[in-house]
Order: sequence, then C-alpha cells, then structure tokens
Amino acid sequence: MIAPLTIVQAQILTSDEAHPTAEAVLVGGGRVLAVGQLEEMRSLAPRADILDHRDLILTAGLADAHIHLVMYGASLSQIDLAGVQSVAQVQQKVAERAAVTPAGEWIVGGGFLTSELGLEDYPTATMLDGVSPNHPVLLHSRDHHMIWVNSLALRRAGVTESTPDPEGGHIVHPLGCLQENAQALVAHHLPEPTPAQWLEFARAGAGDLASRGYVSAHTMAFEAADAPRALQTLASRGELPLRVWACLPHDRLHLARDLGVTAGGGGMFEWGGVKFFADGALGSRTAWLHASGFADGSGTGIALDPPELIYERGLEAIKLGLTPVTHAIGDRANTEVISVYEKLRPEAEARGIRLRIEHSQHLRREDITRMKGMTSSVQPIHLQADGPMIRELLPHLEPTSYAFKSLKAAGAILAFGSDAPVAPPNPAANFAAATTRLDDSGQPLAPAEALSELDVLWAHTRGPAIAAGWHDEGWIRAGARAAFTLWDRLGGQARALVL
Repeated sequence: MIAPLTIVQAQILTSDEAHPTAEAVLVGGGRVLAVGQLEEMRSLAPRADILDHRDLILTAGLADAHIHLVMYGASLSQIDLAGVQSVAQVQQKVAERAAVTPAGEWIVGGGFLTSELGLEDYPTATMLDGVSPNHPVLLHSRDHHMIWVNSLALRRAGVTESTPDPEGGHIVHPLGCLQENAQALVAHHLPEPTPAQWLEFARAGAGDLASRGYVSAHTMAFEAADAPRALQTLASRGELPLRVWACLPHDRLHLARDLGVTAGGGGMFEWGGVKFFADGALGSRTAWLHASGFADGSGTGIALDPPELIYERGLEAIKLGLTPVTHAIGDRANTEVISVYEKLRPEAEARGIRLRIEHSQHLRREDITRMKGMTSSVQPIHLQADGPMIRELLPHLEPTSYAFKSLKAAGAILAFGSDAPVAPPNPAANFAAATTRLDDSGQPLAPAEALSELDVLWAHTRGPAIAAGWHDEGWIRAGARAAFTLWDRLGGQARALVL
C-alpha cells in the first residue's frame, strides 16, 4: 500500500538558510518530500490531501535539549513549590498533602528557591516537623542540587549531627538541608517505583512535552537506570510521542562498553551522550567559582567530577561514538571543562562528535571565545529566576551570565531546553527570556546578550539536532523528519504536528 501524501499550507520558517521561508510542504511516509510554493506542491502531488494552516506559522518541531524526562513525569504528581515566597507557604502545601496521604508514606515535592523563603540562612528540618509529624518529607530545591527534609526523613536515613559529609556533598547544620552528593543519604531511602510506575512517569513526561509542541527531547541522566528503560519500552511499543536522545551517567559507561552500546541506532529512542557534573548550581551556592567566589562570602562552591575523570572517561565515551556532556554552571567549572575539552577535541572531531557543555551559565569573557565548535546547551527560562541572585551573589559575572549572543558569535552551537523539572518546559518563557532578558523582578540581565526570535527558534530546533548529530531533524527540507510545530506567533501558543 502506498503511503498517502499530504500538503501542509502555512507560513513556513524552514531554519534552512538556503530557503528560509515557504508556503507549503509536501509530506509522505513520515518525511518531507519537497518544500516551496503551494502550486509547486500541488503539481508534484495533485491528489495529495491539503492541510490548510495558512493563518499559522509552521516551523521544524521544537526540541527540549536538556530535560530529565522521566523525573519530570514523576514531578507532575508531586508538590509544586515553584514560586513560594515563604516558609509558611511551604508548610501549608506540605500540610495539605499530609492530610490526604497515609501515615508513614513519603511526601515529595520541589521547586523552592532558598533566596525566596525570606530566611537569612538555610531552612531546617524543624520547620517542617510540625506539619508532617507522621510523614517523612523530601523537598527538592528548584535546581535539584539540594534537598530540604524533615526530622522523620533524617531518622529514617540515620543522618545525625555527627554524620560526616560524603565526598562531593555537604550536610548543612542545623540539620535540614543536604547539598549535592549528600542528598543521596536520604534520597536512597525513598521507595523504589515499580516497573508500572516507571512507565507511567515516562508516559506522563513525554505526553506533557508533546502537548506543549515538542517533537524531540534530550534526556540528561541524573535519573535511576529504570528511567531510560521505561522510555525504551514505550518506544518499542510505538507509544513514545517524542524522539529521544539519551545520556548515560559516566559511572555506567563500563556497562555501555560491555554491552556494546554505541550512539545512534535510529528509531524514537537512542543513546547519545555520557553525562558528567563539574559542579553544582547557583541557587544552592554549590556552583564552582573562581576566587573570590560568592559576594555574600559563602565560598567558591563545590567541585564534583574532577577534570581528570572527565578527560579519561570522556575519551572512552568518544571511542564508543558517544558525546561527552558536562554540567558546568560556575565560571571555574566552565574554565576547567573547556580546558578538558580542548584536549579531547582532536579525537572528537575525528569521529564527528561535538563536545557539549550543559548550562554554560556564568563565564569569563576569555572562556567564551574558547567555545567555538562546541555545543552550549542552555536554558533561558532559568534567567528569569536567577537574575536577582546573580546581581546579589555574582555581580562581577553579570555581564557574561547567560551570554547567548556572545556564545553564538564565538561559534558555539546554541541548543535550548528547560531542565525540567527544574523549570517547566515552556517554550514561550524561553523565547521571552532570551529576547527580552527580563528577570522575575522586571530588571534586565545583560541586555546586550539578547537574541532575535529567529535566533531562539534556531536554538530550539536546528541547534539541538546538530548537537545530537541528527541530519534529518530541526529544519524543513527534503529528507527531514515530518515533525513540525504550529504557532499562532513565534513564542506564543504552540502545538506539535507529526505526519
């Protein structure tokens, strides 16, 4: 049976520099067959069905280039603390969940910013105890580099005032907050989801993303091994609505080697990257900084995976055809990772691999120019909440924070995402943040780094495709995947159209 042909009529932005606009695209068998004027497409396929979207903008399908997809799916049923402005608001939300949760079961949530709680120091366990005496509570900070727990959770985990800091982690005193690797001391005591629950989380995350107009996603490890397995299961069943490029944590790289896992493979799910963490995050004061560090005197952050490890395992990843992918937020973390990547670059380029930094959030001017040819996977939406913190904690780095325009000019490949569940996968917010540079206080952050709407579109479509090594994604041209996003206006309402 011959697959039916379809012509889509719309105001088409192709992201193809050779032919940037069109008014119709001919599709068949899940692929773009031709792009051009409506009459051209009609002459090529006179019996094709026509979808008339002439009042809408059609672009290549949106990609979220940095998301924890299954974790995001799980978060949709947890307490949402985004935007809370006081400890009392957190207490109210925890109390409401406790009232409908059987005694003894864990209460999990996330999304708070320490800087927005109205405290001069970190929140403590006792602040949660009164509203949750019969439930262990674990609340993720917005950046997921710190958790806030109650006393029952600490007792379940055996964490006391005398428990030593684990390597790469810090237990805040008085007890209540655990940063970076110390989070595992409590988090490992959460009940393990069943296979059916993992599938439901994966289905929820992927479905939510597709409903927002996305057609693909890069999922960034920092999840249990069962998370990508659930995505693979959905893909094998034909139930995955997104094309997924997935990362392995670097400590599982030996498993990939032993099992013969390499990049690519086609289909809706593929392994592509190996994930490292050079440091923590701004909100938790764990981003790794050059001296003199944070302006409030709280130090220079926490270094996590050392440069030597990133080099050694990064080289091994490249030999398997996988992309080294490193989280780096602080300026020192970015300096160190770029230096490692400069040593890895010859081997990577020989294999057609583009080295990749996640966040590239706070940079020294001299390091921006070293990013040429690398992928800078960034999340403009974070600028909105981070702006006030940057002015308070990193005023010396404000001009080169979220340096989108400078990175683009330096020859870095911009790939935009959300980091959900850290922030919602809201393309409109990314467009607004990247084009206006306005933060949640209404103040501009480094306005000279603003991008145009077309730049943002490219970074949400073609940029992620280049980062993943997908030649058939991120633009509208013959041979590309027929996966599009329809808009009422760029940065406005979006919905996916996959044919």
